[in-house]
Amino acid sequence: MKPATVAKKLGIYLPATPQEFQESTITREEFAELQANPPEWLAELRRNGPHPRPVVAQKLNISISGLARGGVEDALTTAEITALLQAPPQWLVTERATHAAVRAEAQRVKEEAAKKAAKKARAQAN
Repeated sequence: MKPATVAKKLGIYLPATPQEFQESTITREEFAELQANPPEWLAELRRNGPHPRPVVAQKLNISISGLARGGVEDALTTAEITALLQAPPQWLVTERATHAAVRAEAQRVKEEAAKKAAKKARAQAN
């Protein structure tokens, strides 16, 4: 696998990885070993960052689009994410509320679809 693919699957920021990782091809066995027994550099990246945008968005509980609307273009460290959570700027408060509303609506739609499917199944059974 390409280093970018492995980094994405591991949830790490590729430019922050060691040079030999960035220049190598990783087999599926090596990937499994990285997951099972992460080396110190991998554990450190996961713990302190910098983190890629999907991980930053997840930790802030917003969407990746919300990061862009908030002006966050770069990877952030755990300390930077913690600082944002402790003293959230207005854009973060707004994006978290928007993200929560979108998740609630998606859940409502999913439940509605399940009710319709159950109703249809009962009708077909009769």
